Amino acid sequence: MKIASFNINGIKARGPALVSWLKESNPDVALLQEIKSVDEAFPKETYEDLGYNVETHGQKSFNGVAILSKYPLREIVRGLPGDESDEQARWIEATICASLEIKICCLYLPNGNPLPGPKYDYKLAWMDRLYLKAQELLSSEQTTLMAGDFNIIPQAEDAASPEAWTNDALFKIESRAKFRKILNLGFLDAFRACNEGPGHYSFWDYQAGAWDRNDGIRIDHFLLSPNCSDILTDCKIDSSIRGLEKPSDHVPIWIKLNL
Repeated sequence: MKIASFNINGIKARGPALVSWLKESNPDVALLQEIKSVDEAFPKETYEDLGYNVETHGQKSFNGVAILSKYPLREIVRGLPGDESDEQARWIEATICASLEIKICCLYLPNGNPLPGPKYDYKLAWMDRLYLKAQELLSSEQTTLMAGDFNIIPQAEDAASPEAWTNDALFKIESRAKFRKILNLGFLDAFRACNEGPGHYSFWDYQAGAWDRNDGIRIDHFLLSPNCSDILTDCKIDSSIRGLEKPSDHVPIWIKLNL
């Protein structure tokens, strides 16, 4: 089974490119972030015609997450628990009904900039809620993964210019510590399990020729539960997508599981 995650930065702007990538890459499951669309306006039929079941948790003009799956979906949950006042659409989960059922959690973690300030406070509080959810997922002993745009640069080697990110919410020690705390529960960073060393990025800013200079960062991640890690066979980043016409500032990352 091939499962991909892709922050598309707007379903309207990136729709044709997304369809082309889906046809070429052919993931069994695609987890999308920043769809920037309410549920009613998401073009479900386009992706249903490609053989996908579609579930969305949308928001007008901002945020929004979606699951496209060639397998049936059940137990759909929208919104990260822990704060009933949180109206931002950043979390959707479902159980994939394949030969082995897998709990799939698609997330768009807050950016947190500028800091200090309420946006950074929201990021850290959201990560505390994510930690509690991660504990719950592991205690269920279900085969589980969390994937998406985490807006976290885990280590210096995950940035081409780490010194430029020292005071950024994506690389602040408090943010990274909370990410590490989740990993230490027993989750595996799938990409680092399959790839070593610097030079692997999933995001290049639109500004200052970042793509041309390969001035990127790795902020899109797959975190796998131990029983999901046992069936991991590969994880890669489709970096070439960033060089196509009207690209997202992110590129897809995908894993393969041996079911």
